[in-house]
Amino acid sequence: ECSKIINPMRTQLFKFPARVAKTSLYLISATGVATLTFQSLNPNSFSFSDDSTAFSRNIRAVFDGVIRSSRAFCTITSNVVDYKYSLHGLPPDSDEYRRILSEVHLRSAKRILKLCEANKGFYVKAGQFVAALRQVPKEYSSTLSSLQDQAVPCHFKAIKEVLISNLGADLSDIFLLLDEQPIAAASIAQVHRALLKDHQEVAVKVQYPGLKPKMKLDIATMSFLSKSIAWFFPEYRFGWMVSEFAEAFALELDFIREARNSERTAKNFRNNSTVWVPHVFWELTTGQVLTMEFCRGHKVDDLEFMKEMGINPIKVAKALVEVFAEMIFVHGFVHGDPHPGNILVSPEGPNGFSLVLLDHGICKQLDEGFRLDYCQLWKALILLDSNKIQHLGEHFGVGKYSRYFPVIFTGRTIDSKSVLGREMSVEEKKNRKQELKTLMMEDISSFMESLPSDFLTILRIDELLRSLISKLGASQRVRLLAYAKYALHGLSPKLNPESDLRVKVVFSRFKINTNYIQFRLLLEILELIYWMEKVRIAFVERLKQMLISAGYVLENLYPKSAVTP
Repeated sequence: ECSKIINPMRTQLFKFPARVAKTSLYLISATGVATLTFQSLNPNSFSFSDDSTAFSRNIRAVFDGVIRSSRAFCTITSNVVDYKYSLHGLPPDSDEYRRILSEVHLRSAKRILKLCEANKGFYVKAGQFVAALRQVPKEYSSTLSSLQDQAVPCHFKAIKEVLISNLGADLSDIFLLLDEQPIAAASIAQVHRALLKDHQEVAVKVQYPGLKPKMKLDIATMSFLSKSIAWFFPEYRFGWMVSEFAEAFALELDFIREARNSERTAKNFRNNSTVWVPHVFWELTTGQVLTMEFCRGHKVDDLEFMKEMGINPIKVAKALVEVFAEMIFVHGFVHGDPHPGNILVSPEGPNGFSLVLLDHGICKQLDEGFRLDYCQLWKALILLDSNKIQHLGEHFGVGKYSRYFPVIFTGRTIDSKSVLGREMSVEEKKNRKQELKTLMMEDISSFMESLPSDFLTILRIDELLRSLISKLGASQRVRLLAYAKYALHGLSPKLNPESDLRVKVVFSRFKINTNYIQFRLLLEILELIYWMEKVRIAFVERLKQMLISAGYVLENLYPKSAVTP
């Protein structure tokens, strides 16, 4: 019904002054708020019984839903008007357009930040999700990155009710001590330190009450808003983002699944003494409560802590990227949210430290065909094999956009000949800048829509890892070498050390290590060739300057005699 009203207005709306356009859009947007709210909440839950507490809870849920949805509609409406009004009449290829666009991006990102802070919960999660994507304008990613450490803990009274309803007993029969102050709080849960009757120290993760109905409404609102944005700006299509977000965080609400993911990760790294995954106490774990072994440590980007403990942050960065490279390229089972709060550095370990992996809610099993293709892609990226990259682009379904894989993962164009991990030439930087300037938002939307879901997961993980590596002061070359090593490992036949012949396993490892050494040697040779080419160019330029200078000196020493009639 809304579309019947809106369609005739579409081409005329922004011919009005900004205030009139804004008011019109608010009225249009408001028509969907109540409908979304009541459709998203379960109608069967609204019983008019004598239970006044349940009835008042239902009324509060409806009221809260309307308020949250209204905030979202108003924020997005303001952003739409700002973009349309501010950019109206400006040539898209002009410097003025790009300057104004950057300003509008920043204003809009700040409005969305305020929306996430006000609505909390899944809006904070959505903001964190967007902040980790390189494919959004930098004004959005930098502004929304502040949400990573923003979470207001829930009052312990509500948390206690969740604990009792899930564990089905008086808490004093289970815990010798339960700290009412959370040691960590996130957008969907908070963690409390506790002591069991046998004096075992544990961390109890408790989900906030009433999240599932809120999530249903929030996802419906986000989906509606993404479609509305695409209606006003056909080139800005974010349906893929909402779908990824909805799938990931619906799974994160199931703590039983998270516990299983945790145990699977621990099994995958059982032979790696640098990695520690907390033990799960299944008798005290439900869909809303997860009880784990308590592990001490500090966030992986806490440089002050590492300095105090004598831990080398470069070694931490190398270990971290190798752990996630092994997940991606070898296991095919990945931890999808490697932000600093989910990875701790403990001063205990064989190399003076260990990495504690927490929060396994967003773990994903990659498709085996995708895993192998992704290994091949990184091999092609390292070897600068542009034909192979474009061929793999067809496998991933991105077609012509495969030429941007090198830009996304290595920061250089598909035609670049510079060794990975080293600075590009001035000419190559100029070419990259020129190529990126030709990219329109329509291209980015089409590219992201065509990517398989597994690829979107990998993009987010890779961006978070890059950020952590930079914070730890390590070169991106550490990441590239780790990816090269484990991409080769991932392409080799999978063997079981426990069941396969020992000779076969040893030979396979020898072959992998030999291939990696050859890879490293090739990189060093390419770097030597690149360095020699730079020296040659510098020598030629210097020789030219010397010849010009010599010619100038000779001309002054032996000036031509004046010719007289």
